[in-house]
Amino acid sequence: MAESSSQANSRYLEVERKFEVVESTVSPSFEGLSSVSRAERSPSQQLDAVYFDTRGNDLAVHHVTLRRRTGGNDAGWHLKLPAGPDARTEVRAPLGDASDADAVPEELLDVVLAIVRDRPVRPVARIATSRTVDVLYGHDGLPLAEFCDDQVTAQAGPDGDEQRWREWELELAEGADRDLLDRLTNRLLDAGAMPADHGSKLARVLESAGEPEQEDVAPPADPVHRAVAEQVEELLVWDRAVRADVNDSVHQMRVTRRKIRSLLQASEGAFGISDDAWILDELRQLAAVLGVARDAEVLAERYEQTLDELPAELVRGPIRERLVDGAKNHYASGLRRSLIAMRSQRYFRLLDALEGLVAAEPPAALPGEEPAQLTIDAAYKRIRKAAKAAAEAADADRDEALHRIRKGAKRLRYTAAATGADKVSDRAKTIQTLLGDHQDSVVSRIHLSQQAEAANAAGEDTFTYGLLYQREDDLARRSREQLDDALKKLDRSVRKAY
Repeated sequence: MAESSSQANSRYLEVERKFEVVESTVSPSFEGLSSVSRAERSPSQQLDAVYFDTRGNDLAVHHVTLRRRTGGNDAGWHLKLPAGPDARTEVRAPLGDASDADAVPEELLDVVLAIVRDRPVRPVARIATSRTVDVLYGHDGLPLAEFCDDQVTAQAGPDGDEQRWREWELELAEGADRDLLDRLTNRLLDAGAMPADHGSKLARVLESAGEPEQEDVAPPADPVHRAVAEQVEELLVWDRAVRADVNDSVHQMRVTRRKIRSLLQASEGAFGISDDAWILDELRQLAAVLGVARDAEVLAERYEQTLDELPAELVRGPIRERLVDGAKNHYASGLRRSLIAMRSQRYFRLLDALEGLVAAEPPAALPGEEPAQLTIDAAYKRIRKAAKAAAEAADADRDEALHRIRKGAKRLRYTAAATGADKVSDRAKTIQTLLGDHQDSVVSRIHLSQQAEAANAAGEDTFTYGLLYQREDDLARRSREQLDDALKKLDRSVRKAY
């Protein structure tokens, strides 16, 4: 009753809600619902699960659960990740050898490696569930949802007190209308149920044992720390996506890293770091590692789209193999390199340092000084300086000079967004996009020249390479032509922001 994907591990989208009930609560009736034709009770299930986490419950803090469950029709290792309201992605692995039941499968641990890092993962709770299941069917005979009535016995750690409670669960079947979840919920509420205060059984066990939940940890008070904290959380989310090779995830992880670095550079006084701090250099190095895969991904998509748009008679020779397939192979190599870096102690220490910056109190201002504030001044001055240098640059240096404007626009965009200067952020984004297209064109033209030389040496037709090169050159020219107007609009928006 879940949505599977094509990932190497078994992945499912679980859409469910939990409810608190007392022992005397009578199970609801689902008669009278137009979409439900019948309800059938399945045999009772006896489920036994051991939950795993670090000593600091890092998985629980991020609303992730990892368990080894026996009993029922889905016995095995289950890793559950947040996937939006009422939804979690469940990654499964086989039970493995019972004699080594505490050995978490490496393929599951790797999914959350950015959270647990090199901290040991061990059993933190045991939960036994006696479950009664009613399967609800539609008029087409297909299952719509499951209603589970659970009697739960749980214990946190080997010495924790035994806890007992009853709860209900509603889980939608694959492809079922999510509006049905609301209608079924109303039936449970009418029967006397209350929405559960906890997203999982484990969360309830840990809280009862005195372990804090994420909701108990207030976000940073000042906007600078809060903005960086949000992006660090995003970095962990995109880390998981990169490990699963989700489309565009490398790009999004680089963007998030860039936001963090820009915010830290624009507000170094708020974190007590200098512009040459180790953490900034490590973020730059991470971008370089991810950039190999990202650049190849851009080229593959770019060439594939362009070649598909060209008339067939203009696509000559084995150009798809050289450009598209070659770039995809380079992407795969770059992804492997990225994953090696993302499993290293160096990467773990970077994540530790980022979380440390977020958690630390802002440096106290000296007597008579105002506390450090995040402003757009420095980022905007950087763009003006870069634009002046680009206007005076020789032809041979022009591309690099325009790239410096783009990097300045990125920093200004993220800084302006964090300070609420949305119009400035939008204008900076326009410049970033224009010069991003220009930089992609620069990279593409260099690659096309190299591939054309290789094709020529192999005796292949190079006509299409020249055609693609000219298209890229035209794109770069159009980007440059629009730049002056975009810079003027940015200047006006900055003036209005003060």
